[in-house]
Amino acid sequence: MIEITGKPLEIQPIIDHVKKKHHGALVSFTGTVRDNAEGKRVLYLEYETYQEMARKKLEEICLDIHNRWHGDVDIVHRTGRLEIGDIAVIIVVGAAHRSEAFTACQYAIDRIKEIVPIWKKEFYEDGSSWIGHVPHNF
Repeated sequence: MIEITGKPLEIQPIIDHVKKKHHGALVSFTGTVRDNAEGKRVLYLEYETYQEMARKKLEEICLDIHNRWHGDVDIVHRTGRLEIGDIAVIIVVGAAHRSEAFTACQYAIDRIKEIVPIWKKEFYEDGSSWIGHVPHNF
């Protein structure tokens, strides 16, 4: 399952979807909104995305994981305004062994940050700034 949504995220339904009898390991990553960044107090975040391209890139990541580690993976990312403590991204990987599941999960979050057009803007008491790649007008 790949999903990009403006709705709050819950991990258990994603775990339930990925979990299979042939998996010996399930590894999950939950990225949450923290209250600070680089010495500044973060008030909230906003995520923007180019939906069509983001979905294609997430599909590529899932296919890579399946081909390299024979894993099953779900990735769900939230967009819009997120408050401190909100879940921004959930990745769940199921694989035969723990080493493959851990490696695939780490690969997934790293690749999301590298290639998926989802952009984060942090809002502070004294202003805001885009983190990572700045969004383009598509």
